[in-house]
Amino acid sequence: MIGISKRWLAMGLVLVLAICLLTACTQSEKPPAATDVTGGGNTGDTGATEETSSSEPEALTLPIVSQPITLKYFWTLDAKAAASMTSYDEVACFKKMEELTGINIEWIHPPTGQEKEQFNLMVASQELPDLIHWDWSTVPGGVSKLISDGSILKLNDLINKYAPNFTKLMEEHPDWHKEAILDDGSYYYFPFIREDESLRLSSGFQMRGDWLEKLNLEIPKNIDEWHSVLTAFKQGDPNGNGQADELPFVAIGQSRVQYFEYAYGIMHNFYRDPDTRKIKYGPMESAYKDYLTTMRQWYKERLIDPDYAATDTKNFDAKVTGNKGGSYYGMLSGNMGRFLDLMKSKDPSFKLVGVPWPVGPAGKSYGPMAINAIQPVGTAISAQSKYQKEAVKWLDYCYSEEGKMLFNFGIENESYKMVNGEPVYTDAVLHNPDGLAVSDALIRYAMAVSNGPFVQDKRYYPQILVYPEQKQTLDTWLKSCDPSLQMPPITLTEEESQRFATIMNEINTYVQEMFDKFVMGQEPLDNFDNYINTLKGMGIEEAINIEQAALDRFNARK
Repeated sequence: MIGISKRWLAMGLVLVLAICLLTACTQSEKPPAATDVTGGGNTGDTGATEETSSSEPEALTLPIVSQPITLKYFWTLDAKAAASMTSYDEVACFKKMEELTGINIEWIHPPTGQEKEQFNLMVASQELPDLIHWDWSTVPGGVSKLISDGSILKLNDLINKYAPNFTKLMEEHPDWHKEAILDDGSYYYFPFIREDESLRLSSGFQMRGDWLEKLNLEIPKNIDEWHSVLTAFKQGDPNGNGQADELPFVAIGQSRVQYFEYAYGIMHNFYRDPDTRKIKYGPMESAYKDYLTTMRQWYKERLIDPDYAATDTKNFDAKVTGNKGGSYYGMLSGNMGRFLDLMKSKDPSFKLVGVPWPVGPAGKSYGPMAINAIQPVGTAISAQSKYQKEAVKWLDYCYSEEGKMLFNFGIENESYKMVNGEPVYTDAVLHNPDGLAVSDALIRYAMAVSNGPFVQDKRYYPQILVYPEQKQTLDTWLKSCDPSLQMPPITLTEEESQRFATIMNEINTYVQEMFDKFVMGQEPLDNFDNYINTLKGMGIEEAINIEQAALDRFNARK
């Protein structure tokens, strides 16, 4: 009996050992348990865990919280909002968000003109609000530095757990996903998204249509025709005052003049060569000398306002509305719409027309239409926030269908009504009783006319273009614009960003100075080779290589 018992005991021990080994083996094949990320506590140095959950995000339900909480939100107050408000607290869509979510927002609006300084001070002090809305392409040291410093969160795990609407969008639009991440696959913000190409081109060349009619001229389509029209404006007295006081092309500083560079197949910055798909720097290309030669001729012939370098917005407006400026580069709403508003009672004959992107020596009508939907401006979450889960859910609602309607159109039956299944703005926006311009009226209800963490709806834009000339101009620009020179949203590493800034800070100042000197005749174009050598000595070739490496990494993103 004793022998039998020992034998059964031994067999039992073997069986237990086998079960233990099998269990251990099975557990080793399972992924590690996910670390919980909850509101009310910091998630660590950089917030999000490295692993990515394969499960679907939990459904978003409203209200987000059972007891009210407050999130601090740093966001520059749009100038259109500032025309009639002091805070986004007064914008209807944000009021509605508080009602729906149970989350109050305490707005932090930096003083006008001090935005960058306030942002840098905020980051340096590490006294960060819960949410930060910013143009992340302008961050010194790059976004990766802010994540590694523990300033903002890497959001992948939080998005995987708590952002079903944003996750769905990224899955449905893999190109958006590629544009929204860093090279290592990290999400770091909830971006502003322009869903349609018609939303990615809002400015271009504009011209006095009544002057063209008076002088029996056609809208110019290439650089040579531009020269002919500007010369006629200078010599033909189109304003009819008997004086040669016309300014054929007016601009606010040199940047508006530099849009003519597109006709020469270059940009006044880094761009992607449409043939080789490699990075180039416009101000050092041989075509740049050809462009400068043309601008120098136009300036000498006084076809370009001789005071362009010193012209501010107030002076620019006065030249256009004072019957002096014949053409300019400007915004479809902020310039064309505003000028037509101002002049309809003052001068009923005043007309503006959109001019197609001019064809030049490059043989194509290149232009600045963005090729990417994801914009660099958007909202990041501070690593110091005690309400990270709640912040993600609040932001995720903005990407839902309901959130899209709210942020683009505002409040139903107040700022818009549904007509045949489509949202149509009401007179509160289109014919504001307080006399506000359409854009200024709309931003009292919704953010479509500005930006934010949401998808901009293509149905909004045609409605705020109240003049037929604006709609025709947009169509002209879109049809003539070849965006092939444009860059995708590349990102630099922390080391690259610091080196790039060191090089380009000096180069940008030098290029700006030399542009005016070349155009104004203060520097002979025979010195162009010396100018190129100076750029090389400053490190422009290294900067190009940095940009190329970043582009290569972007192309490799998945």
